[in-house]
Amino acid sequence: MSQINNIPYSILELAGISEGATPAETFKKTLDLAQKSEQMGYRRFWLAEHHNMKSIASAATSVLIGHIAGGTKSIRVGSGGIMLPNHSPLIVAEQFGTLGALYPGRIDLGLGRAPGTDQVTAHAIRSDRMQAVHKFPEEVARIQQFFSKDNASAQVRAIVAEGVEMPVYILGSSTDSAHLAAKLGLPYAFASHFAPTQLFEALDIYYNNFEPSAFLEKPYSIACINVIAADTDEEAETLSTSLIKMIFGVMTGNIDYIQKPTLMTPQLKELAENPAFERMLKYAFVGSKESVQNKVVEFLGKTGVNELMVASHIYDHQDRVKSYKIFSEIMKELKQETVN
Repeated sequence: MSQINNIPYSILELAGISEGATPAETFKKTLDLAQKSEQMGYRRFWLAEHHNMKSIASAATSVLIGHIAGGTKSIRVGSGGIMLPNHSPLIVAEQFGTLGALYPGRIDLGLGRAPGTDQVTAHAIRSDRMQAVHKFPEEVARIQQFFSKDNASAQVRAIVAEGVEMPVYILGSSTDSAHLAAKLGLPYAFASHFAPTQLFEALDIYYNNFEPSAFLEKPYSIACINVIAADTDEEAETLSTSLIKMIFGVMTGNIDYIQKPTLMTPQLKELAENPAFERMLKYAFVGSKESVQNKVVEFLGKTGVNELMVASHIYDHQDRVKSYKIFSEIMKELKQETVN
C-alpha cells in the first residue's frame, strides 16, 4: 500500500452545469479547469458518464475526453467511467483506440457497470442492458482483446485500437467490482465520494485476492473523495450548501442545476446531519486548507490507497479552481515533508 506523503492526485469531473449557465459555457470552464489542473500537478482528469441529468454535461463522455485531451499537453485524460453495459464493446474500443492514437500515452479507460442514470433512461439507452450487466466481465475482456495485436486475425476487429496503449481501470462502489478487478489483475477505482459504505471491505477484497496480470504486477487502488476548500472553514461551509442542495435533489429525484451557495441555515444544517446524507457524504472534506489537510491525512492513513481522486461540486468556476488549487498545495506539501 501507499505512503501517505507521496501519492498522485487526480480529478473526477462531471462538467456540472451551474444555474444560469449553458452546456457550451460549462465545456469552456471544464477545459479551463483541466488546463489549470495540469499546471497544478494533477495526474489525471477523468470524466464521468451520466445521462438525463440537467446538472451534468458529460453525457457524451468520449467526445468530451477528446476535447479536453486536445486542449491540454501532458495530463492523463480518461473516463471515470464509461458505463460499459450502455455500449457495444466494439464501439468503445474504436472510440478509445482513436483517442489513444490521437493522444498516445495519455488516455485512460475506466469501466463501470452502473447505468449512470435512472432505469427508464437506461432502458432507452439500451433495452438489453441488463444482459450486458451480467456479462460485464466478459465484455471487459472483449475490449482488452480488441486492443490486442493478437486480434489482427479475428473476424471482428477494432482496427484503430489494435496495439494502442490503453490502461483499463475497473470502477465500482461495491464488493462485486473489487472481486472482478482483483481477478483480472487491473487497477481499481472506488466511488467513495458518494458510496463509502463498502470502501474498506472492497479494498481488503481487492488487495487480498489480487492476481498479477500482463497489465499490472501488483494492486493499484484509487479512492474518490469530495473536497470543498476555501480560505476559511466558514467560507467553505457556505460553498458546500450547493453540494447539500444537489445531493438532496438526487435523493428526492428532483435533480436541478448546481445552485448558488447561501449561508448555512438551520434547515440545511439539519439536512446535512441527516443519517442518509452523512452516509453518502462521509468523505466530503469541507474547510480551510488546514482542516482539509487533516482529513486527507487521516483518510490516507486509514485506507492506504495508491491515489486520490477528487470531485468538487461548487457553483462558481473560480471558487472551484481555487478549491482544487488549495488541494494541490496540500498534496505538494505532504510530498515535501517526505523529501525533508
